[in-house]
Amino acid sequence: MSGHEGLLAGKIVIVTGAGSGIGRAAALLFGNEGATVCVLDRDQGAAETTLSLMEARGKTAYAFTIDVADEQAVAGATETIVQQFGRLDGAFNNAGIEMANRLVPDLELSEWSRMMDVNLTGVFLCMKYQMRAMAEHGGAIVNMSSGDGIIGAPYASDYVAAKHGVVGLTRAAACEARYTKVRVNTVLPGLILTPMVEERLFGNPAFEAQVAPMVERHSIGRFGQPGEVAEAACWLLSDRASFVNGAILTVDGGYTAR
Repeated sequence: MSGHEGLLAGKIVIVTGAGSGIGRAAALLFGNEGATVCVLDRDQGAAETTLSLMEARGKTAYAFTIDVADEQAVAGATETIVQQFGRLDGAFNNAGIEMANRLVPDLELSEWSRMMDVNLTGVFLCMKYQMRAMAEHGGAIVNMSSGDGIIGAPYASDYVAAKHGVVGLTRAAACEARYTKVRVNTVLPGLILTPMVEERLFGNPAFEAQVAPMVERHSIGRFGQPGEVAEAACWLLSDRASFVNGAILTVDGGYTAR
């Protein structure tokens, strides 16, 4: 493996939302770093595409089609993984959906509820069953929050609230590490050029005028790439981060530093 065995060599790792964007980049990177990757996504075709990309590189991966807001599906997939491999070592809970882009008075309860179901409750459900699977041998979990998890933003109250919730959930779970044997950390990306973000920014005339100011807010002077977030998650899952627990790691080009 290019002269090193990899940061995640021999580990069994779950990636949710692995069908595209940051999740796909993470699955590919984790495979390159020696992990057996369990690719989870609600879009079966997208999950299978990620699986094909990994297999083409000679990496070991398996695809599962689930909605992280469905407790029975999460429990079943996690149980299947443990039965197949005998254990679970790590998980990157990356799956999420975009905000409804509405002011608070215009936000429908159904939109709010779906956001909480996927972006917050989905993380909780994944952690619940992942921690049970890791109870004997220990492990590490990285949850996906956002720069918006520690600041506010207009037209995004649903998303901001859910991502703040992920930060709080991560911190609380990290406090339980002595009981669960699981380290729990979270990454907070800035604007990352995933297909979802590119469609929102460059496919919607309402956002065109905001692109330049948003780039400016990232003091590095550009938006991020999916692989840059994946690198942070990979390190947090690795044994090199063995004393890192409860970290709120911004990967945002300085977006939240202002």
